[in-house]
Amino acid sequence: MNPAQQPSYEDQAELADVIAQLRTRPPLVFAGECDDLRDKLAAVARGEGFVLQGGDCAETFAGVTAANIQNKLRTLLSMAVVMTYAAQVPIVKIGRIAGQYAKPRSKDTETRAGVTLPAYRGDAVNGYDFTPESRRHDPRRLLETYNSSSATMNLARALLTGGFADLRTAHSWNADFVRSAPVNERYTALVQEIERALAFMVSCGMDDEAMHTVEFFSSHEALLLDYEHAMTRIDSRTRTPYDVSGHFIWIGERTRQLDGAHVEFLRHLRNPIGIKLGPSTTAQDALALADKIDPDREPGRLTLITRMGAGKIRTVLPSVIDEVMASGRLPVWMCDPMHGNTFTTDNGVKTRAFSDVADEVDGFFEVHEQCGTWPGGIHIELTGDDVTECVGGVGELGEEDLGERYETLCDPRLNRNQSLELAFTVAHRLNEGRIKRANPVQEYTPKTF
Repeated sequence: MNPAQQPSYEDQAELADVIAQLRTRPPLVFAGECDDLRDKLAAVARGEGFVLQGGDCAETFAGVTAANIQNKLRTLLSMAVVMTYAAQVPIVKIGRIAGQYAKPRSKDTETRAGVTLPAYRGDAVNGYDFTPESRRHDPRRLLETYNSSSATMNLARALLTGGFADLRTAHSWNADFVRSAPVNERYTALVQEIERALAFMVSCGMDDEAMHTVEFFSSHEALLLDYEHAMTRIDSRTRTPYDVSGHFIWIGERTRQLDGAHVEFLRHLRNPIGIKLGPSTTAQDALALADKIDPDREPGRLTLITRMGAGKIRTVLPSVIDEVMASGRLPVWMCDPMHGNTFTTDNGVKTRAFSDVADEVDGFFEVHEQCGTWPGGIHIELTGDDVTECVGGVGELGEEDLGERYETLCDPRLNRNQSLELAFTVAHRLNEGRIKRANPVQEYTPKTF
């Protein structure tokens, strides 16, 4: 079996030494936390929750700073507040964080001015600088991947349990957004509604721990099999394998071959697993992958992440949903509106239009309403910084603005304001859906005496 999208290491002895060291490192996450997430995803599949998953396209070692991590968490928490209020169900918060250091590439090499070198595959594999030394596939980078992931998780855990995630603080970030940006009036009205709801909760004495801390989970694409194998441990409770490099891991569009090494590896793990499904996906493809990864149909085990593009989601997704649901399965359905909407400007800059991202989200909700199924979440590439990588959105960025602060080393990300605007777009759709359905989380029978 020849795994797809793997590095080409020249020194196998050096690789073996790195793997041996990784096998002795402490876990980055714990098996019990993975089980908790699986239970929460099972509730999402039943319509009792919604997933917000977001973070960098590809993390970098240089990006492991307190300010960078805080900004990403702040953006995700801000988004989660408006979604929670609109959906009236819990929002499961998952970061593309603490492990997303490798990226698949369409070509193995890159040529500049007649010089051809290996393509940049993320900091876990090689460097971005266009030199032979930087572009060498270096196994020692796997150790730095572990160290950077560990530092990120340590700070995230400390922030999220130390007051940074206070619900009222997170809401204040949204209030700042609607005051400072020329946003739709319904966004302002929603923020005002949330302010009144928070005041009501505090007035009723509901100022408890749930308002000050949040549960947060890490995720990344399980691309580099040497690293993922080395980070797999046998749980002492159940004697079953967990990949302790992250709570939630997924198989990408380029590595989801049914007979491929990635599918074979992930099907043995107890982590909740995601599978990316692009525009060429058929219902038979989805069912075959589901049967391979989750033969026992365990609740919360399987998440299907659609990345079909704004122009195709309304035509491709319905048959996939219909046949998967007709088989008796109940996966989490999640929308990745980023990867199917990338284009290159006339100046050769890779970007995405916010309007396309929002349109794919709208299409995702429309298809699920048509199919009578629950749209379980969104998967976003974003940053907490004011970058200029995607055009459009509340700041009306144009192609001529992309050069001002284009910082990604791989794919373009939504900036903070674009991310929050998308959160309000999703909140509007969730609110519409809530009005049209019975909310299983809010069911209540008044007590009589």
